[in-house]
Amino acid sequence: MDRRTRFEADGFVATPGFCNANELLTIESALAKFISDALPNLPPEEVFYEDKGDSSTLKQIQRLHEHDEFFASVMEGSPKTLAEELLGEPVIPKNLQYFNKPPGVGQATPPHQDGQFFMLEPCHALTMWMALDPVDEENGCVRYLRGSHLHGMRPHGRTQTLGFSQGITDYNQEDIREEIPCPAKPGDLLAHHALTIHRADANLSHTRSRRALGFIFYGESACEDKLAHEAYQKNLVEEMSAAGKI
Repeated sequence: MDRRTRFEADGFVATPGFCNANELLTIESALAKFISDALPNLPPEEVFYEDKGDSSTLKQIQRLHEHDEFFASVMEGSPKTLAEELLGEPVIPKNLQYFNKPPGVGQATPPHQDGQFFMLEPCHALTMWMALDPVDEENGCVRYLRGSHLHGMRPHGRTQTLGFSQGITDYNQEDIREEIPCPAKPGDLLAHHALTIHRADANLSHTRSRRALGFIFYGESACEDKLAHEAYQKNLVEEMSAAGKI
């Protein structure tokens, strides 16, 4: 079974060794430089910390590709090619994110469907998640519900998890029993459909980070409700600012 067939059937597909050791070294160097030089100048709504007063708890960076030429080239390279293979049409690059669950404080990611945030019709899009650290069940590997993209959008409601403002409200024990954990090594990549249900546990390790790059691509056939999306983002930023989270 080829990758696209598995993706269409399961809603996700793993590509071990998507980046080789030399490519990872280049990414790590560029990421360290970005965090050192560019991060202090980013808008607060594009940088999240588990503890806003502690820079070691950096959790998420939004739109790396819009702030750095190297990451723009990464976005337009092999991830875009794979996205077009899996979706079966040209794609529009939308976001390149940095994610981390710092050791001991990295919170759980609630069960959700990315399409809840995208506001697309049809919801023809995917997200990629590429590990930068060894990731397992202790430090919060991604967990999928196989085939869940075939059953539409589940009800979502607000959460208190910074960076993941919406979570599935009727997630239950049966769902948990059906979860498929996906450990990953540095350079391994997971791709999932925008309707595929997934979540991740907190980082229970006290010594290991759980860093990754995330890529979002919309299929060319997907139509975004831009006004609704902008209004949602505006309200979210206002709420996070009022709560002192950014």
